[in-house]
Amino acid sequence: MSAPLEFRLTLYPDPVLRKVAAPVPAFDEGLRATVAAMFELMYRSNGVGLAAPQVGLNQRILVLNPSGEREQKDQELALVNVTIVDRSGAPTTYEEGCLSFPQIYAEVRRPERCKVKAFTPDGTALEREFDGFTSRVIQHEYDHLEGVLLVDRMSLADKQRHKAALEELVERYKRSRARAGASKP
Repeated sequence: MSAPLEFRLTLYPDPVLRKVAAPVPAFDEGLRATVAAMFELMYRSNGVGLAAPQVGLNQRILVLNPSGEREQKDQELALVNVTIVDRSGAPTTYEEGCLSFPQIYAEVRRPERCKVKAFTPDGTALEREFDGFTSRVIQHEYDHLEGVLLVDRMSLADKQRHKAALEELVERYKRSRARAGASKP
């Protein structure tokens, strides 16, 4: 048996975060291992949701647990090849954070409900409506699958408030790319 997968967070502005994620072609043990590793990283990072691009994978997978509590397995949801087919209800504004933007929070306006079509990791079709915080988490993670980021949803005031932190993320990314390039023969 192979060792379990272990992922690291992909931070802004890594280009993988801007790609529209590709459909998952196979519902197999590899997919289930990916989902398990994503849940593990989400919990280790104190998150409530995580999308595959945030671990460097160009795949349409998102995981969430609105409670954020590892012990509350009944709250876990993994959606594969997910599509939001409807958004409804009054738009609400809520402060959102994102694991790809550490320590950065912004007021984001989203519809109260969303209806999704997706598959579970074992390939079972799912069509379901969500509301409240769960709907918000799904919409946030779905944005990642479409290449839309928290910075795209920020007001001009939030962008200005977080300007230094956003610039630091860009500089950190540039330094990591320079180190990676320097280590190649």
